[in-house]
Amino acid sequence: MADVTKRKINPWLKLGLELGPILVFFLAFSRFKDMTFRLGGVEYHGFILATALFVPLMVVTTLILWRMTGRLSVMQIVTLVVVLVFGGLSVWFNDERFFKMKPTIIYLLFAGILGFGLMRGRSYLSLAIDEVLPLAEEGWMILTRRLTMFFVALAVLNEIVWRTMSDQAWVNFKTFGLTAAIFLFFMTQGKVIEKYAEDKEGPKA
Repeated sequence: MADVTKRKINPWLKLGLELGPILVFFLAFSRFKDMTFRLGGVEYHGFILATALFVPLMVVTTLILWRMTGRLSVMQIVTLVVVLVFGGLSVWFNDERFFKMKPTIIYLLFAGILGFGLMRGRSYLSLAIDEVLPLAEEGWMILTRRLTMFFVALAVLNEIVWRTMSDQAWVNFKTFGLTAAIFLFFMTQGKVIEKYAEDKEGPKA
């Protein structure tokens, strides 16, 4: 079983599987945003069609990742469940608001999970990415506190964007803004990562 959990895949393939559904959603929305489709006597606009494509593709790519790596992180499982629930509700009720709230729910759940761990004096973040980013305990606690606040900020920002801006603006924000924000967050944590990077001799002084 240990060999299965440590199975690795090409990082570019992993990135493609993780970002692929988001890019497909962006392309589908850009292509169909001004169109209306009638199915079973009900009219669906392009946003709903793009959502209907995104949800099953997300399921497929997640299953492929699980098959190839032998495991899924808690964050991947939570994300998939929320996508299924809120994406499904958007398609079922023909209402894009459910899907637009999805990032808010995901980030608040992540913040809640990490915050609960902090209250117990533990970093649940370390359980998710310790293999790729080994840090001393103090470093994990610092990074977890910052990421918890960051997730709350993203949840609030998503609510502001989808409630006050156009569909196109929100899709751009979801596709590029949120991805870039998470990337930039970890880029700005370089000093913490460098200081508390763990090796056989322990954290750096």
